[in-house]
Amino acid sequence: MAKDPICGMEVDQNKTKFSAVKDNMQYYFCSNNCKTQFLAGNKTEDNAANTGNSDSNNNSRNSSNNSSAGITGNTVNSSRSTLKISGMHCASCAVNIEKNLNKTAGVVKANVNFANEKAYVEYDNSKAKEDDFVKLIKKLGYKAATESQLSQLNKSAESKPGEVILDITGMQSQHCQGIIERTVAALGGIKEIKANLATEKAEIKYDPEKIKVFEIIKAIENAGYGASQTQSKDFEKEEREKEIRTLKLKTFITFLLSIPLFYYMAESFFGVPLPEFLEQNIKIIQFAFTMPIVLISYRIYTSGFKAIVFNRSPNMDSLIAIGTSAAFIYSIYTSFYGGDLYYEITGLLLLFILLGKTLEAIAKGKTSEAIKKLIGLQAKTAIVVRKDPNSKSKNATIEVEIPIEQVEAGDIVIVKPGEKIPVDGIIVDGHSSVDESMLTGESIPVEKTKGDKVIGATINKVGYLKFKATKVGKDTALAQIIRLVEEAQGSKAPIQKLADQISAYFVPAVVVIAIIAALTWYLLGFGFASSLTIFVAVLIIACPCALGLATPTAIMVGTGKGAENGILIKSAEALQKATEITTIIFDKTGTLTKGKPEVTDILSTGSGKSRLKEDEVLRFAAIVEKRSEHPLGEAIVNGAKARNLTLPEPKKFKSITGKGVEAVYGNKHILLGNRKLMTETKALDKLKASEKTLMEENLQRLENEGKTAMLIAVNKKIVGIVAVADTLKENSREAVSQLQALGKKVYMITGDNQRTAQAIAAQVGIKNENLGDKSDAGKSSNFVLAEVLPENKAEEVRKLQNAGEKVAMVGDGINDAPALAQSDIGIAIGSGTDIAIETGEIVLIKEDLRDVVKAMKLSRMTMKKIKQNLFWAFFYNVVGIPVAAGVLYPATGWLLSPIIAGAAMAFSSVSVVTNTLLLRGKRL
Repeated sequence: MAKDPICGMEVDQNKTKFSAVKDNMQYYFCSNNCKTQFLAGNKTEDNAANTGNSDSNNNSRNSSNNSSAGITGNTVNSSRSTLKISGMHCASCAVNIEKNLNKTAGVVKANVNFANEKAYVEYDNSKAKEDDFVKLIKKLGYKAATESQLSQLNKSAESKPGEVILDITGMQSQHCQGIIERTVAALGGIKEIKANLATEKAEIKYDPEKIKVFEIIKAIENAGYGASQTQSKDFEKEEREKEIRTLKLKTFITFLLSIPLFYYMAESFFGVPLPEFLEQNIKIIQFAFTMPIVLISYRIYTSGFKAIVFNRSPNMDSLIAIGTSAAFIYSIYTSFYGGDLYYEITGLLLLFILLGKTLEAIAKGKTSEAIKKLIGLQAKTAIVVRKDPNSKSKNATIEVEIPIEQVEAGDIVIVKPGEKIPVDGIIVDGHSSVDESMLTGESIPVEKTKGDKVIGATINKVGYLKFKATKVGKDTALAQIIRLVEEAQGSKAPIQKLADQISAYFVPAVVVIAIIAALTWYLLGFGFASSLTIFVAVLIIACPCALGLATPTAIMVGTGKGAENGILIKSAEALQKATEITTIIFDKTGTLTKGKPEVTDILSTGSGKSRLKEDEVLRFAAIVEKRSEHPLGEAIVNGAKARNLTLPEPKKFKSITGKGVEAVYGNKHILLGNRKLMTETKALDKLKASEKTLMEENLQRLENEGKTAMLIAVNKKIVGIVAVADTLKENSREAVSQLQALGKKVYMITGDNQRTAQAIAAQVGIKNENLGDKSDAGKSSNFVLAEVLPENKAEEVRKLQNAGEKVAMVGDGINDAPALAQSDIGIAIGSGTDIAIETGEIVLIKEDLRDVVKAMKLSRMTMKKIKQNLFWAFFYNVVGIPVAAGVLYPATGWLLSPIIAGAAMAFSSVSVVTNTLLLRGKRL
């Protein structure tokens, strides 16, 4: 299997229709979209090279952008791996792992996300393997597992075509295992069968063309055993819930053990009287209750000291471990030799830290709510048509309800009213309305009939549908959206770079500050006990967690909220760059307009007997356009068919870029195109002056109405005009108006002539304006870019970038690929079925251009939240650490208690995550 260099999807090179050669290397693609993007990307790079301009604007989307969007580039050996990491306690841990991964041979780029506890590694698979990364992370003192390992753990790996894992019931011995293996092996199409008595599972490899999973299950049942396909589980969710349950239990037990310590602290602070027995045995009682708390929190100590000794990269646990150990060991010393006790500081600090970790884990889990909702949309079962194994007739079929995992491409699926559509496919029978709001956000159901596409997880409202499954499992639109959002949530925004750099040096710096503060107060005569208190307070109040959570949690919530609104943002970098956009360029056809033009006018320009009827003019135009794939040509052909005109096949068809088309039919040479084509072929020369005048008047009138008018000539004699118009999308004008209200410059780009372009642009509120200031008197700002050939659109984007603009290009993601690639942000209008392979860094699932406005607002709101989080994280540490070090003591006589410092530290990271979660309630 080959790997698509654009989307990373595995492609069977023997079956795919799409391939290309570059630098003597053969590349294979999953679709024409990816092939077009690949070729367009090469072309864009060549164009940039030819300009000789190395300005960063000219190559605004480099390889790092692509990798964060889930694109690995054109390296044949390039692979991507996602690793689940457990045991990270702060941003320092994430920075340490990321630094070591990036040093590994073969790694192109590694990104570790503290918020979702994952590492994303792009690497050369000829130089490195996934297991290398797992071993490295474990060596650093953390736990790690690849996606495939996680799948094996939860026993729900998405089965590859021709592989299935079955749960078997009723096996009592090796004899039973042998019966099952022999029964299945005897079936036609079975390649391999391994039954396992211990796990009660059977792993089977089979030929999908010869046998289906339900037939295998039926054979096992006939042998006297139960069989069913292993159901998928959300292993990460189970692990997260297990972690939260463990933390809650530890916190509760620690709270109970801390009650006596609270009592002793109350006696110290408030003079609460102690019974004689408690006062006499204070050392034994405090030690007896503190020691179990220390043991319950043993992971903090193993993690903290291991990070110091083995990794030489201390983390937040290191600060806690050093501070509480110092207080605990000193208390043991004073228990024998006399002095102040600090057992309660150790116990209560650990209580607050465990409470903070619990609240943080719960809050972090809520940041990925969008992914959970998307996963929950999937249907659990499907009704498919299968051959009836009990019938003698070869054509007999039955309807079988099976788990969604068993549906295979090519299956005929039946969906009844009110049911979820299980997978993507094409309707072969039936008519209904389908609620696609989960995908598009559009509440009005869409009418579906034979030949239409349906998307998995949408809801069939009223009718009966039978469709052929085309995409199942990880290839469905919903699965691609989930993957895209997960990748975006795991990517890193440029603004996070500063926090990462600080986190790398944060903990060592805090340790140094704590030592200096303690020594200073000791030398000033405060004694060892007071200096120790300051030392512990400084260590405990510092919180690198808040810095580590500030950016990724906001990215997770922001991208998730976008997905819920039909806006797919492929990377954190795209989300940040969207806030910098000053100029937005809309492609006309298919973006501002519906992309479905219709014939509006047919004019015959001849006179006397040579004057053709309107139907004859349209017929000639349709004949020459019959082989064209241009939307305008399709409109003309459809217009002729609507009039029941016969359209014979033309000969010698040729498309003349930017001018028109020509073909031969019989003994007639037909030309259809614009003025340039007619001038170059000298067809205009055959017209009389009066005819030229009338023709020009008609052309101008039609173009002023926003129509595309084309001249048709037969044997180089102009015989008529055919006008085609594309209707605007309902919300185009509103979207343009809202963007202009946000202060964005809005442009329209099209291949239409200037007059037609101006007319259409005016309808949506885009027009060229005179600049107001005196220095530019007489000049105009040209917001309508007309007569631009597809290959020149990227150049127009580049011109604006060179003028200092940050440009977003909005197009369909295929024809506009070069311009989308050149722009600072490419916004692709998606159809909802090939979301993950669109060109743009932002994909709008709906055809509603108001989502461009929502994307801009979402970007702004997310970045605002990130800046708030970073401000409070920095502010807390900048203020808290000096206060803990005693800077207020000379003026106030007050020193910060380590217990208060611990509570502040525990709740600082919780407050950052809570502030981020407020974003979920914002309206776009």
